[in-house]
Amino acid sequence: MKLLRSLASICLLAAAALSVPTQEKRVHHQADLSDRAHDDSHGFKYDHEAFLGKEEAKTFGQLTPEESKDKLAMIVVRIDTDKDGYISHAELHHWIKHRQRRYIEENVNKHWKDYDKNQDGKIAWEEYKNTTFGFYLDEEFDDVEDKATYRSMLKRDERRFKTADRDGDGIATREEFTAFLHPEEFDYMKDLVVQETVDDIDKNGDGKIDINEYIGDMFSPESGESEPDWVQTEKKNFHEFRDTNKDGYLHNDEVAHWVLPEDVDHADNEAKHLIQETDTDKDGLLTLSELLDNSHYIITSTITDYGGMRLDEHDEL
Repeated sequence: MKLLRSLASICLLAAAALSVPTQEKRVHHQADLSDRAHDDSHGFKYDHEAFLGKEEAKTFGQLTPEESKDKLAMIVVRIDTDKDGYISHAELHHWIKHRQRRYIEENVNKHWKDYDKNQDGKIAWEEYKNTTFGFYLDEEFDDVEDKATYRSMLKRDERRFKTADRDGDGIATREEFTAFLHPEEFDYMKDLVVQETVDDIDKNGDGKIDINEYIGDMFSPESGESEPDWVQTEKKNFHEFRDTNKDGYLHNDEVAHWVLPEDVDHADNEAKHLIQETDTDKDGLLTLSELLDNSHYIITSTITDYGGMRLDEHDEL
């Protein structure tokens, strides 16, 4: 049951550089930089996760300030690939992309162990289905309170698995299973990412998203709660930018432009942002002393896996 619930949350990656946290969950970037909103006025968690890496974020917080800086110094040495004593934008961008790839690899490895029951180096749909849904299949979810939800989850997972399974043999290789877990990373999966987004938001089942469904996905007011200002901004965004053909709905092609932006490299933007915030002498390069002076900004970013990065011989760039 634990696997069932955890896999249900894999469907969408979240990471955003926009101003409305609730809206950001729908935007897929390249391998996710952070699950947090990019808003420095509320702290530097996004930058921390972008610099340090994601999966092992907690361990940095368990170190003393001195230990944290020692570990950060080791990471800086790794980032400085030409060993000139400076970190350039290109080196920082390359490192953040590297941490993104490592996050995906580690995430796939973690789930692989759960599903490759016969340890043959492949995962059949039946292996995945039986491990995730277990005995509920035989009962048609009769002992589950929300049967419709679990049936929908099964149908959704099967569609995604079959889409990821490029040769249609019902068995996922590691690459195909990576596409199943991280569909936004694969061009041939992008139509499915868009369709899953529409399915999630389209509450009346007409195959498109109207303004009420769009806003309802971000904001559900409690009784007596006033509408925040950003909701009006998002309504404007819907009409002026998202709904490109001005028919009052978002269709799949319009949703694709929204959730899978093609013209933005978020790792590149994050590298530029980190340099801007920590480059004290404004020469466009970072030194160890500049990073240490701004360690409060850096120590929990994707550069160090949010503080938990392991430096080992296998962490090759």
